[in-house]
Amino acid sequence: MAHDVTTDGRRLKGERRRQELIDATVRVVARQGVSGVSHRTVAREAGLPATAAAYYFQGIDDLLTAALSTCMDEDADRLRVIAANADGTEAGLRALAELMGEIVTPHPSRLLAEYELYLLAARSPALREPTRRWRDALAAFARCYVDDPVRVQVFVGAFDGLLLQALLTDEPPTVDEFEAMLRDLLAPNADTR
Repeated sequence: MAHDVTTDGRRLKGERRRQELIDATVRVVARQGVSGVSHRTVAREAGLPATAAAYYFQGIDDLLTAALSTCMDEDADRLRVIAANADGTEAGLRALAELMGEIVTPHPSRLLAEYELYLLAARSPALREPTRRWRDALAAFARCYVDDPVRVQVFVGAFDGLLLQALLTDEPPTVDEFEAMLRDLLAPNADTR
């Protein structure tokens, strides 16, 4: 029995360190871009020995894949919860607008890192699965409001575009402004010409 406790303790410590390295990778990407990621810089950012990142991740691609997967899956999970409660109501639009406001202010560094990783996935097909899960969660939310597949696709693209544009301004949209944009994108009687 004591052996199992020791093994479980080591496994939990390993999972915790792995997560610390993933979180550190996101911070490095936000600050320096993908090109700033190395085993050494990530380990230093996490406050771990220089060899830690290489121990837990075979290469930089593995580390970046883990960081991208974690970011996209966390965001997709948050979006799925909002979609599950949305049911096509104004409250669902408000909840999503509040999430958008939370993402872009006051410190959009995680969003910046996510888009750096997102662009990396555009160049590497092996990294696209986490971004697909994110887009699927956005599409599921949109389908709470509209059933036209083209409008769902437009919403998915527009949502990412709104967040990306928010990174490019000193004063990103407010929650109320995000809500108005979402309402316009998902209005049941919107002109689809």
